[in-house]
Amino acid sequence: MLASRRRIALAGRYSAAAVTVALTLAAGLPGMTSAPARPAVGASAAGAYWVVTASHQKIRTAKPVFTWTPVHPERITHPGGDDMGAVNQAHARWGRWALDRPARSTTVTHLPGIDVSAYQGNINWAAVAPAIDFSYAKATEATYYTNPDFYNQYVGPYNHGVIRGAYHFAIPNNSSGQAQADFFIKHGGGWSSDGRTLPGALDIEYNPYGRECYGLTHAQMVAWVWNFVHEYVFKEHAYPVIYTTTDWWSTCTGNYGGFGAYDPLWIARYAASAGTLPRGWGFYTFWQYSPGGSLPGDQDIFNGAYSRLKVLATSG
Repeated sequence: MLASRRRIALAGRYSAAAVTVALTLAAGLPGMTSAPARPAVGASAAGAYWVVTASHQKIRTAKPVFTWTPVHPERITHPGGDDMGAVNQAHARWGRWALDRPARSTTVTHLPGIDVSAYQGNINWAAVAPAIDFSYAKATEATYYTNPDFYNQYVGPYNHGVIRGAYHFAIPNNSSGQAQADFFIKHGGGWSSDGRTLPGALDIEYNPYGRECYGLTHAQMVAWVWNFVHEYVFKEHAYPVIYTTTDWWSTCTGNYGGFGAYDPLWIARYAASAGTLPRGWGFYTFWQYSPGGSLPGDQDIFNGAYSRLKVLATSG
């Protein structure tokens, strides 16, 4: 089946060599124990283990110590409609500009994929699988919503040879980052190093219910994301992918740069290029380049060869 799948070559800001080096995660990295710029978890040594970061550092982690963030829930009316593309189309400045396919190049190889939610319903994966190499499905939102079509959208790709993953739509003012990470893990967001399951993704972006930054300060938003990341790493032994837009990230975190060494970036921008990335990330791992196209759901690419995608699904 792999031989029949499309390969997309795109004009990229970063070289194939840079992407390949940065995505070489766990394989062949003994002794990579240098301390990261931002501690991965709290100081407790209980339950410590080794985990590999997006910057191919092997670090020792332990039980997290969390930072308090404020909770002030808003009225929730349409969680089933809060998928990545729909929210971007409603709130991003470039959201209604839909790209059929990214610009092409002969220098950097990218792999096609999609992300889906309850909006797409049950999908005929036998028809879709030959055209893609990976897919992500929305599993949860905050601590109150699970995707009713998640089984089809998560197990279906797996059964047809597609590398799959799950994502969580964050509502940071509804509950804590650690609570939402736990809810996500319990409802499909867990990770296994089977070579066919991608680390869970945190969708952190425009508020579909109210103020853009959910009423949190820059410091509070950064703390909320760290709380989610710490809990996910501690429970699943892999750093989650972070999905966002440069505009939202700059506005709501102050363009904080501390996650780039740990978490793979999934950038959203509906244009001919991924554009300027949030601070701290030198390249994107995934790029959502359109909210629609010839395949179900939002249209995405992976920034590298299939072997690199397999590494991410094997080593986290």
